[in-house]
Amino acid sequence: MASETVENIVEIWTDGGCKPNPGPGGWGAILKFKGNVRELSGADPETTNNRMELTAAAEALSALTRPCKVVLHTDSEYLKNGITRWHTGWVRKNWRSSTGDPVKNMDLWQRVLAAAKPHEIDWRWVRGHSGDVMNDRADALATAAREDLVRAG
Repeated sequence: MASETVENIVEIWTDGGCKPNPGPGGWGAILKFKGNVRELSGADPETTNNRMELTAAAEALSALTRPCKVVLHTDSEYLKNGITRWHTGWVRKNWRSSTGDPVKNMDLWQRVLAAAKPHEIDWRWVRGHSGDVMNDRADALATAAREDLVRAG
């Protein structure tokens, strides 16, 4: 890519997790644009891993104040496959899965889709806990948010 193109892309790394799953969870996101870095995180006292992964993406995309070209990195195959492959079928079937059951986490899928709509997004899967520095940082943000919540009791 030409450097001027790279400079106009927002890179985002997201992660979420629970311990135990379900249980208290945290999410983290890092947004990088033209050398500026913004970190976001949050927690939920009773949630699931998948809900935290979706929340991280929704929060990161919602933080963008104008339409952007985005490369979003996630270690969640659930998020990547849901957003790039499955959601069109769910929408077509009125938010029903291939088995006819209501789609799990429909509220958050709809939130991610709404947050993604104004942007041109390249969704990229990265292997978690494999030494990707930014993915590890997003994981650390999610873990710290969850641990802070648990500690605050």
